[in-house]
Amino acid sequence: MAAIRGDRRTFYQLLVNTLLVSVVNFTVWFAITFYVYLETRSVFATGLVSGIFLVMTAVTGIWFGSLVDHHSKTTMMQVSAVASFLLYAAAFGVYQTVPREEFKDPASVPLWVMIVLLMFGVIAGNIRTIALPTMVTALIEEGDRDRANGLVGTTSGVSFLVTSVISGFLVAIGGMFWVLVMALAVLAAAVVHMSLLRVVPAAVATAEDGEEPRRSVDLKGTMRVVGEVPGLTALILFSTFNNFLGGVYMALMDAYGLSLVDVRTWGLLWGALSAGLIVGGLCVARTGLGSRPVRLLLLVNVVLWTVTVLFPARSSIVLLGAGMLVYMVLVPYAEAAEQTILQKVVPYERQGRVFGFAQSVEQAASPLTAFLIAPVAQFVFIPLMTDGAGARLIGDWFGTGADRGLALVFVLTGFVGLAASVVALRSRPYRRLSDHFTATPAPLVEKVTEPS
Repeated sequence: MAAIRGDRRTFYQLLVNTLLVSVVNFTVWFAITFYVYLETRSVFATGLVSGIFLVMTAVTGIWFGSLVDHHSKTTMMQVSAVASFLLYAAAFGVYQTVPREEFKDPASVPLWVMIVLLMFGVIAGNIRTIALPTMVTALIEEGDRDRANGLVGTTSGVSFLVTSVISGFLVAIGGMFWVLVMALAVLAAAVVHMSLLRVVPAAVATAEDGEEPRRSVDLKGTMRVVGEVPGLTALILFSTFNNFLGGVYMALMDAYGLSLVDVRTWGLLWGALSAGLIVGGLCVARTGLGSRPVRLLLLVNVVLWTVTVLFPARSSIVLLGAGMLVYMVLVPYAEAAEQTILQKVVPYERQGRVFGFAQSVEQAASPLTAFLIAPVAQFVFIPLMTDGAGARLIGDWFGTGADRGLALVFVLTGFVGLAASVVALRSRPYRRLSDHFTATPAPLVEKVTEPS
């Protein structure tokens, strides 16, 4: 692997710490989704879990980005971990004091109190997802940031690999008890580790507009920065539309997988599939993204939506696994490409807010999908493909039953996403963004102390 220049030791330390916290947050997220479905057998309830997560991601991104820009990034990473710890501890208290029978009712108030506390804890971890790419800008030289972003993707893959296996088994043997015990222990270790880490990043020498407002979210200024970069608004809108469609994955994938196999097998499968994220991230870290990351991003989306059309064609865990493996290998390329584009075309002192703004706007559509598609799948597509008109029309070759109703949703979503990606690939705004990325010089950086 080519060496990554810059403050490599600090960067790798941050990756290790992020890995620990990501394992915790992904484990809690996977586990509560598994747990709710297994206890209530309600697709509607699991869809609402995803919806809560995505709504909170959308509404907090800009605020989190402002916190990252206006305060020490490492301090905000610590605040993130401590907030998650406290919220998980409160959820653990609910879990230990409420009778288990309460959690079998999808309308149970204690169940939803626990879910909301856990989702807020996971959401607090999003401060890290905004801070980490800005730290790549600060610690790694411009020519090597795509490779560093690949390593960030590899870290996500390792997190999914560990998480999928752990969450499935922990839920199977002890419900949410051991999940939360592990989460609290690992978060405590991550806070201690971060407290011993000294970070003095590189930063842009001068602000774009002179003195930066210290406490303002400054949404207007952030939107102006986004609008000044040719094609960047179009890129964010494209990602927003993709996430609108991607809400189908969030709401229905676990229900679809668990309709084919048991929870332990599903957890093991996701663990194996997560190796694809590791492979994809390592490939990016070794070869980079080339000179046209905008085009690469759109081509990857063409392939991903094609996969979405194909994997539900038969009620087969093998076909589902193969499709998701391709998906996992290519996702690091898409994520690294978007991060690399923003790290170059957005001034450093605005990157937290722009990353947060992009996260908020892109995720704003997904809650709508998650909230809408779960009841639509439950009450329209599942009956349609079980004993309705769909089963009579295409059931002979597509199959019938609840899993085929969910599969039909995935197929239709894939066709829409594929059409949008092809249109975007041929559009003028994305050519302008690609040209602007190529023409933009690397920013001048100098060693400075983070704002306190």
